[in-house]
Amino acid sequence: MYLAIEGVIGVGKTSLARLLQPAFNSELLLEIFEENPFLGDFYADRDRFAFQTQIFFLLSRYRQQREAVPTALAKGNLIADYTFEKDSLFADLNLTNDELDTYTLVHNALAERIQTPDLIVYLKVDTDTAMQRIMMRDRSYERNMDRGYIHALNETYESFFGNRSGDSVLTIDSSSLDFVAHKPHLTHIINRINSALGIPPYQPELPLNKGSDS
Repeated sequence: MYLAIEGVIGVGKTSLARLLQPAFNSELLLEIFEENPFLGDFYADRDRFAFQTQIFFLLSRYRQQREAVPTALAKGNLIADYTFEKDSLFADLNLTNDELDTYTLVHNALAERIQTPDLIVYLKVDTDTAMQRIMMRDRSYERNMDRGYIHALNETYESFFGNRSGDSVLTIDSSSLDFVAHKPHLTHIINRINSALGIPPYQPELPLNKGSDS
C-alpha cells in the first residue's frame, strides 16, 4: 500500500504521516524542503525567486520519489507526506508565461516516471486555521507568511484535490481536528483510511471531542 498525505502549508501532513506509520506498519517518506536554497528568498520576494524555487523543488522531489518509493514499497507499505503532483499546484500559482511553460514541459516529462499513490488523504482546512498552525510551528522563513498567498494556495488545493473525492482521494476536513493531541481524532482518520482502502476490521470510534484524549 502506498498512501500519501496532502493539504495546504501548515495543515499537519508530516505530523499525520508520522502518527500513521505505526498504525499501518509502513515505511515513511518525508518531503525534504529545507535544503532548497531559494526558499527564504522566495517568501521575501515571490516574483523574483519563484522560478528558481520551483525548479529546485521539482528536481529534488523527482530524485527523492524515483529513489525512495520503489525501495520502500519493496519492503512493504509506504506513507508519504506529499505527492509529486503537488509541485505543479505551486507552479500554477507562482509562475507565468514562459517560465510556467518551461516548468510544465519539464514536470510533465518527469511525472511519467513517478509511481502514483494508491490513496491520497487530502486534509482540508480553512485558511485561518492553517495560518494559526503555521505560526505555532514557527519556522523562520514562514514568520511573515502572507495570508493572501496561503488563501490562494488553499483554494488551489481545494480545486485540485477536493473535486477528486472517490478517485483515489479521501477528503478529511481537519479544521476542527487535533490528531496530534487527541487520540480519538487520530482513530477517526485511521478508520476513514481503512474504509477507503477496504481494510477490515474497523476500530470503534469515540466521539470527536477535543477534551478527550483517551
